[in-house]
Amino acid sequence: MARRSKIVSATLIAGALLLTSLGLGGIAMSAEAPPAEPAGRGVTAAHAGHVMAAPSSSSPEDPDGDGYIPANPPVTGVTPSTKEPLHRYFHEFQANCSVSHTKPDDPIVYPQQPGASHDHTFMGNTTTDAASTTASLDAGRTTCKAPGDKSGYWMPTLFNADRPVLPIGPQTIYYKAGVTDYTSVRPFPKGLRFVVGDPMQTAEEFRHHPGFVEGWECGDSFFNIEFPEDCPSRPEVQLNIRFQAPSCWDGKYLDTPDHRSHMAYPVVNPGTNNNVCPADHPVALPMVEFKMAFPVNGDLSHARLASGPSWSFHYDFFNAWDAPTLKALVDHCVVGALQCDARGYDQTHPEAGAALDENYELP
Repeated sequence: MARRSKIVSATLIAGALLLTSLGLGGIAMSAEAPPAEPAGRGVTAAHAGHVMAAPSSSSPEDPDGDGYIPANPPVTGVTPSTKEPLHRYFHEFQANCSVSHTKPDDPIVYPQQPGASHDHTFMGNTTTDAASTTASLDAGRTTCKAPGDKSGYWMPTLFNADRPVLPIGPQTIYYKAGVTDYTSVRPFPKGLRFVVGDPMQTAEEFRHHPGFVEGWECGDSFFNIEFPEDCPSRPEVQLNIRFQAPSCWDGKYLDTPDHRSHMAYPVVNPGTNNNVCPADHPVALPMVEFKMAFPVNGDLSHARLASGPSWSFHYDFFNAWDAPTLKALVDHCVVGALQCDARGYDQTHPEAGAALDENYELP
């Protein structure tokens, strides 16, 4: 298991409306035209060569087009938990999902607008595209080990020069407790969606983002804002990044116009070292952490993301878990304070059993 990630303690500042680039020659598995030449290192302004436009269409789940998708039912009467349960080092499980396709689509930021986004690398649900809704994801298939995880996970495609670099095999997506009272964490509501990070952030904003863990990693090089230049050229070495999502929900909306403000990062409870949800986002949900491994090393001077330079990294999550399966994993592993694999099994606590059977399904 990877080193324990840091605990973030900062409020999420709702950013401006997420703006992503149009028509950067997204490369699907069938290979379309190559993308534009990458901007050089050190770009700090709006990403060179990107044409920015605001979303103009709404999801079918947002019939009035105001950008708000209400939770049905909303979660009310919750106050942030300040309890201090028995300290346990781990309270997590993994969703191991492989890359399924790439596409210049984003059903959260650009719903119903195929080709309007920069190129994304999709994991999990194999049907995710610009037209995706909760219902369509529910009816889709998945590359995740657990068949009950129909969620959509995506991030900007990484290129080395003009060659897309796609993660190989199941990637590690952690579901953890972001608050001290791990017993207060409850499953995501079906249809919740949000964006983590911002493609238009500066290098400094990326470094100080509350979701930042160790930046870009390669070999023994960590905490990099740019792709590391000293990445060893060895077969076993890959470029990695770890980035954490906000884990406190307002209980009201499955999405908001900026795709962020319905979620928040935990804050420090005054007078303690404990992380709690802020009062306006009192519902503790699992903290999603991407730990992506890209099969590239050596000279990374021509590496770039479809969204721009290295610090434009961000990702999207659209929850379409089978509700009983997700609840079983959250209760057994997060609330139960275990370090679980995708079956919900902790090798150091075999007596606890597993949440799922050998087929990664509910027994």
